[in-house]
Amino acid sequence: MPEGDVVWRTCRQLDAALAGRPLTRSDFRVPRFATTNLVGRNVRGAVSRGKHLLIRVDGDVTIHTHLRMDGSWRIRPATGYPPTDHRVRLVLANAEWQAIGYQLGVVEVLATSREHQAVGHLGPDLLGPDWDQVEAVRRLLGQSTRPIGEALLDQANLAGIGNLFKAEVLFLRGISPWRPVGKVPDLPGLVELARRLLDANKERVGQVTTGNPARGQETWVYGRSGRPCRRCRTPIKADGHAGRGTASMERITFWCPSCQPG
Repeated sequence: MPEGDVVWRTCRQLDAALAGRPLTRSDFRVPRFATTNLVGRNVRGAVSRGKHLLIRVDGDVTIHTHLRMDGSWRIRPATGYPPTDHRVRLVLANAEWQAIGYQLGVVEVLATSREHQAVGHLGPDLLGPDWDQVEAVRRLLGQSTRPIGEALLDQANLAGIGNLFKAEVLFLRGISPWRPVGKVPDLPGLVELARRLLDANKERVGQVTTGNPARGQETWVYGRSGRPCRRCRTPIKADGHAGRGTASMERITFWCPSCQPG
């Protein structure tokens, strides 16, 4: 699933292509909004909120999208017709560029004044201008008996962390994914490290936490089940990791049993 850094970068690309220009095409390929027509309206801008994308259009209109597992946006010159690919969910175009949304998990149109209905439940955004570490820590501590791996993935606590950064930040801090939040030492330090990792990756293609972008060397534990730990050579383990009663929170957790005991 694309994480906060990928969504942040996607949002900047959409803003550069669409903001300040009137739409010449708005093609919603989802049944609920198939008749929506925003042609002629100026795009005010695109902003990210955790893993959510908000494209604001004149007239108190916001297009809310979420990439979920497989979604992506592609920016192309406006020449030619957009693809007829069945995976396309939304096309927004102006005289210069067209933005094509593939396999978007969420596509909806709502009033800009009511954006809170879509993103108001989110915790502080790790890459947002209003990032609030104190509030993020407060929300986490409100679930003191919950495993830290689950709590970090809960976007209502802090917005932007996905499975990769969850695994990597816990390894770097030497914390078991199953340790209760209330027993995690230096929770502010953990949260700050997560913010730094996302910030370091937000302008690059591909995610690197080791400092080595070479293929196969990018991460410490994520995606490395059965391979030796880069620190202690103990085989990395992987296990199913379910969230609070919802299938959507189910993930595979990667960790080093020696470096992250418990």
